[in-house]
Amino acid sequence: MSAADEETALLGLAPVAPDRTVAYGPHPDQVVDLYGPRPGDGAGSDGGAGSGASGPLVVLLHGGFWRAAYDRRHLSPLAAALAGQGLPVALAEYRRVGGGGGAPRTFEDVAAAVEAAADGSRREVVLVGHSAGGHLALLAAARPGTPVRRVIAVSPVADLARAHELDLSGGAVAELLGPGPGFAARLAAADPVRRPPAGVPVTILHGTDDPDVPLDLSRRYAAASPATTTLRELPGVGHYAPVTPGTTGFAALLSLLRPPRST
Repeated sequence: MSAADEETALLGLAPVAPDRTVAYGPHPDQVVDLYGPRPGDGAGSDGGAGSGASGPLVVLLHGGFWRAAYDRRHLSPLAAALAGQGLPVALAEYRRVGGGGGAPRTFEDVAAAVEAAADGSRREVVLVGHSAGGHLALLAAARPGTPVRRVIAVSPVADLARAHELDLSGGAVAELLGPGPGFAARLAAADPVRRPPAGVPVTILHGTDDPDVPLDLSRRYAAASPATTTLRELPGVGHYAPVTPGTTGFAALLSLLRPPRST
C-alpha cells in the first residue's frame, strides 16, 4: 500500500461516536471521548480479551501538525477498534494552532486531558500518540508527577529542532511555538530529545517508508535516550497504517497494548 493509499484508507473510515465525552476545561476543544470499559472499572468476571480485565487505560493523542484543521475524529475508528479488544480508551482533544492553541496552551491542555482521563483509574496509564500527537505524548510523559506509566509514540515528531530545520509541513514547528524573541528557548523546552521522560519507558513505532515524518527523527530520539527507548521500525510501512484498524501496523500497535492471555 502506498503512502497516499494509507492516508486514504484511514481518512476514508467513518468516524465512530464515543460512549461518552467529558470536559476538562471550558473551551470546546478541552474534551476527552471515552470508548469501551470505563477507565475506573475493575477486572471483569472472565478475564478474557473482551473484558479488558488486566489491560491498560489507553490515552490517545491525534496528530495533524498541531493545527486546528485536524481534529480527533480521524482516530475515532482506532479508539473504537482498541475498545473492541477490551481496552478502555480516552481519545483526547486539545486546543491547536489556529483555534486558540499553540505553545504553551496545547501542552497544558494535553497534560490536563491526561490527568482527567486517568482520574480514578486503577489501571496502568499508557499514552499513545500519533505524529504530532507522538511529540505531545513524549513531552507530556516528561512532566513531573505524570500518571503515565508507558508511552507508545507512532511516527512521532520526536526531534522538534530537526523537524524545524526540515521545515516539516511548511513551517508547522514555527507556527506551534510562535514568532518573536525567545524562539530558541521555546524550541528547547518543547523538544522531546532534550526532555526524555525520566523513568517512563518509551516504545516508538515508525514505518521505514513514512513520507510525512522522517524515520530519522525517531532514530535520533532513540539514540539520545537508549536506556528508556525501544525503536521498532516497520518495513515498508508509511505514516498512517499503524493507526488504521486491520493493517499489520495496527497489529504491531495492539501487541504492545494488549497483555498476553494467561494459560
